[in-house]
Amino acid sequence: MEILRGQGVSGGVARGPLWFYGHSRERAQARRGCDPARERERLEKARRQAALALEELARRARERAGEEGGALFETHALLLEDEDFIGAMDRLAGEGYSAEYAAEQAGEELAALLEAMEDPYMRERCADVRDVAGRLRDLLAGAGEEALPEGPVVLCAQDLAPSQTLRLDRDKILAIATRGGSGSSHTAILARAMGIPAVCGLGEGLCQTLQGREAWVLGEEGQVILDAAGEQLERLKARLEEQTRRRELLRELAGREDVTLDGRRLSICCNIGAPEEVEAVLSSGGGGIGLFRSEFLYLASRDWPTEEEQYEAYRKVAQAMGGRRVVVRTLDIGADKGVDYFPLAREENPALGLRGVRVSLSRPEVFRTQLRALYRASAWGKIAIMFPMIASLWEVEECRRLCGQVMDQLEEEGVPFNRETEVGIMMETPAAVLMAPELAQKADFFSVGTNDLTQYTLACDRQNSGLGRFFDPRHPAVLRSVELAARAAHEAGIWIGICGELGADPELLPAFLDMGIHEVSVSPPAVLPLRAALRKIGADGRAQEGEKRQKRRRQAPFFGIICF
Repeated sequence: MEILRGQGVSGGVARGPLWFYGHSRERAQARRGCDPARERERLEKARRQAALALEELARRARERAGEEGGALFETHALLLEDEDFIGAMDRLAGEGYSAEYAAEQAGEELAALLEAMEDPYMRERCADVRDVAGRLRDLLAGAGEEALPEGPVVLCAQDLAPSQTLRLDRDKILAIATRGGSGSSHTAILARAMGIPAVCGLGEGLCQTLQGREAWVLGEEGQVILDAAGEQLERLKARLEEQTRRRELLRELAGREDVTLDGRRLSICCNIGAPEEVEAVLSSGGGGIGLFRSEFLYLASRDWPTEEEQYEAYRKVAQAMGGRRVVVRTLDIGADKGVDYFPLAREENPALGLRGVRVSLSRPEVFRTQLRALYRASAWGKIAIMFPMIASLWEVEECRRLCGQVMDQLEEEGVPFNRETEVGIMMETPAAVLMAPELAQKADFFSVGTNDLTQYTLACDRQNSGLGRFFDPRHPAVLRSVELAARAAHEAGIWIGICGELGADPELLPAFLDMGIHEVSVSPPAVLPLRAALRKIGADGRAQEGEKRQKRRRQAPFFGIICF
């Protein structure tokens, strides 16, 4: 028996033969003497073709891996517009090199700059650059796609580019094992979104000579075990059988109620980024959409999306959800999300700069267009509107004033809409939490964005993977902030949900129930595991203990301890 050790990046257990996959084509030849004008023309044509292909990949990624998967390919499309990348290709073509070599070499130059950076996250983006450059090179060379496995295998590679991962047939991929990569690599992100066990960073021990060997992949432990035998083999078989039984039990929960054994209810809804993801919400049994990230309509567009384009997207989702609530977050660009047609000034601290509702209030004509589309769509289903990055009472008052103007205009035009459309606030800044009692008087609901709330409460950049344990969503200060927002919501008689990653943590469900959280919104694959955990609460005395905690909390001042 042999054990290869790496980093577990997507949980689960799988067993199957190793199968190696990766670009095996020869590198482009560095030959000169080509016609610069012709090679530049070929590069531009390939760029246009690649952009169209990436649009299709983004659509497929959303269907299979959710909003996060789609965002990866939108990032690739932005790379095709990168001035440094285009400039390097143009320079090389001008020196007489072939378009194939210009694309590949420009990618290598940009990747080398990223590899030299200290930030591990930025170093991981080398795979994105090489994937885009390789796509251009292959288009120029007329190369076809690589062969895929014919049967279920453990897929092995140096690392997988996002476009490679998306091509894979989930039914034929038991697990993924790579020599390179890390928890922030796109292999890891897509593997988690698709529910495939994966281990990265296995090093040179994962070599081509292992092709066909029987292997066990342990996603949690970060291990690949070759030729297991004896007691170890029996333990692994038992673990795989238990995993299979657990998944079957989860499937039985589809369509069941989100209720504890003692009758307490907590609606489990879904986060989406595009209309195409509604199918995953419905198949997972999500109780509604607690967060529709509307910014992905903007990120996927080459110009500001029109009122009609937005209306069609919102209407489609509202109709498909059949009367279940769809909470649409208004435009939230800035910080880590930008669009070429609306360049933002460089900021020293972009996470603290012009983003979220600040963009909308700075560009009221853009905001009104989105609000008109949302209110028009409200005639087709249960739309709710939510404002991100709120920190002050005047921001909510200004947003509501603009909502009133838009409704009055639609009424004058005879356009149908629902004047009772709910309007809510994302609670993601410490200022909003501390102002929660006042804000609750201006809102129909709160939704706690725990990702940014953690970032701002702990002064810890959530994009910096090097901070590790310092970014702690379970920090008492974060949980107390959630409870403070919940208390203000209850006193004002409005509902409150959680739409950040913390909402998918089953161990926190008892605490959220005790706080009186009405809804959690998670990725579609997390719905059934969370429902299973919710339906067990109350069986072992935890519900009774929760009642005691509630009684103690009513008797004690707020800034006590949240008990678990």
